[in-house]
Amino acid sequence: MTLIKSISGIRGTIGGQTGDNLTPVDAVKFASAYGTWLKGHAGKDKLTVVIGRDARISGPMIQNLVVNTLVGLGIDIIDLGLSTTPTVEIAVPLEKADGGIILTASHNPKQWNALKLLNEKGEFLSGADGAKILEIADNEAFDFADVDNLGEVTINDAYMDIHIDEVLDLPLVDAEAVKKAGFKVVVDGVNSSGGIIIPKLLEQMGVEVVRLYCEPNGHFPHNPEPLKEHLGDICELVVKEKADFGIVVDPDVDRLAFISDDGEMFGEEYTLVACADYVLSKTPGNTVSNMSSSRALRDITQKHGGTYEASAVGEVNVVEMMKKNNAIIGGEGNGGIIYPELHYGRDSLVGVALFLTYLAEKKMSVAALRASYPQYYMSKNKIELTPQIDVDAILVAMGDKYKNEDITTIDGVKIDFAEEWVHLRKSNTEPIIRIYTEAATQEKADALAVRIIDEIKAVAGI
Repeated sequence: MTLIKSISGIRGTIGGQTGDNLTPVDAVKFASAYGTWLKGHAGKDKLTVVIGRDARISGPMIQNLVVNTLVGLGIDIIDLGLSTTPTVEIAVPLEKADGGIILTASHNPKQWNALKLLNEKGEFLSGADGAKILEIADNEAFDFADVDNLGEVTINDAYMDIHIDEVLDLPLVDAEAVKKAGFKVVVDGVNSSGGIIIPKLLEQMGVEVVRLYCEPNGHFPHNPEPLKEHLGDICELVVKEKADFGIVVDPDVDRLAFISDDGEMFGEEYTLVACADYVLSKTPGNTVSNMSSSRALRDITQKHGGTYEASAVGEVNVVEMMKKNNAIIGGEGNGGIIYPELHYGRDSLVGVALFLTYLAEKKMSVAALRASYPQYYMSKNKIELTPQIDVDAILVAMGDKYKNEDITTIDGVKIDFAEEWVHLRKSNTEPIIRIYTEAATQEKADALAVRIIDEIKAVAGI
């Protein structure tokens, strides 16, 4: 089963049987459901939706299907063509549109695609709204426009440049200081739209760019999730080119990872830590990340006199908590930077521009900057369980076992010990418990994970 319908949208593999994969029929069905929901939600006759896609091979096909389905519902389209997730998010309010769709499966391999759905603010839909769309899709409760009331399509390919301008206009981004620093940076764009927009941003900031996999042809040269085991090529090239650092983004450019000047990973978890350190040094305030993200953000926030809060996993939850906590920066430990000064969405461009400005100010190497932060190490594991096992009961039992520790249960069970933590949460699509741990050394993080896994197996009787 490779069609995943969730409150955040629909994603699946291209080809195969309807209802089991992301076929043309499924793309039309869910675009129809979104458009139908939007017509009821907006409460007006004429609607506009912004649509953009990453460089996946299936992108043009899925985009044509989605665009023309919405046209059939009488909705006008602003077609950005090849774009990024944060670019579409910015375009929705700038165009005063009623919603947006990004056609991307984010860090999934090339055979996947997805419809990511936005509201009129350019933010991901709430869980309740997503559930309504799934219900409309199940019932196929669609009412298409007659021939005189079809929507119209306007093509606007300027938004990557507009997005860059919006980033460069931010008060904490100093392109002049970056230009004077004379940085040389290697960019791995994983042959998607990041290969266009990130080098463009860098060049406008006066950075010398070395391109690696920046041809937006959708043939991903490695697994597109920006993790250490997939990034050997750029790690080697940074050292060979004597570059100041490397930049890696995922296909839709909402996750950002850095490679230090020594060819080592800066650490996805530390992308947000470094950007927050800079922002908080200029504009003190609060921060938010999800519960599976590093404690280092909490430490940095407290150093600057702010308050840190942890949300449930998922961008929608992070954004909701950021608004509640008046956070001036936040995000997720997977390299997702959310800077509300621009918009409430993970945005690699903002992360790159803030990081470059901070580096120019600090006048230190990327490796030295990384070494200056609290050192934490994570271990990410999962246990596959048989369907007969009650996952919720296991989580309750683990919470009871450690009830004298600092326990949080808004998303699975997180147990905060004095020097380390473990987060246990179940998958919504299969009987799996995810086990994330963090400690002061990799050995301690791994040892904690092994201990907790053994305890779960004992509770579950496996």
